[in-house]
Amino acid sequence: MAEYIKLYNENPNPREVKRVVDCLRDGGIIIYPTDTVYGLGCDITNNRALEKIAKIRGVKLAKANFSFICKDLSNLSDYVRQIDNRTFKLLKRTLPGPYTFVLPGSNNLPTVFKKKKTVGIRVPNNNICIAIVEELGNPIVSTSIHDEDEVIEYTTDPELILEKWDNLVDMVVDGGYGDNIPSTVIDLTGDEPELIREGKGAVDII
Repeated sequence: MAEYIKLYNENPNPREVKRVVDCLRDGGIIIYPTDTVYGLGCDITNNRALEKIAKIRGVKLAKANFSFICKDLSNLSDYVRQIDNRTFKLLKRTLPGPYTFVLPGSNNLPTVFKKKKTVGIRVPNNNICIAIVEELGNPIVSTSIHDEDEVIEYTTDPELILEKWDNLVDMVVDGGYGDNIPSTVIDLTGDEPELIREGKGAVDII
């Protein structure tokens, strides 16, 4: 049975945020709100949790395209190779926001991701999400939760999410109704930015 915690985006309760972080530090898998769709996440430093999240998604961990949810751009250099000024300005202009940027991975990536040449970085414009990552002290490895419904690709109601994921995850963080449009994915590893997926973020930035 997953624990169910209600948090408010305007002012997330620090005590409840700490409960979420304690769950993550214990190797727990959480479902939590972002500025787009609800995400499935775990602590980037916990290998057991990373294996678990890959198993839930039915993918091999080394090949999984998970995003790293960061609180801001300050720890970017921990996971990303040096980027040029133009790229940094684009990130600064658009984040926090509904974008996933694919960037060249650094040698400091966690061992399980060492073979990956690129990494997806997100800084969502969502206070709950940012409060959790800030309290944790390092990024959350994350992937969107999908719905089997052919019409609705993403579940937006936290109570329905709890019903569906109750036995698979350790905690569901209710931050209100989510969006059903995912982030816009932009690859910044080449000479020019490349649109991989059009989502909630405006594409005219590239």
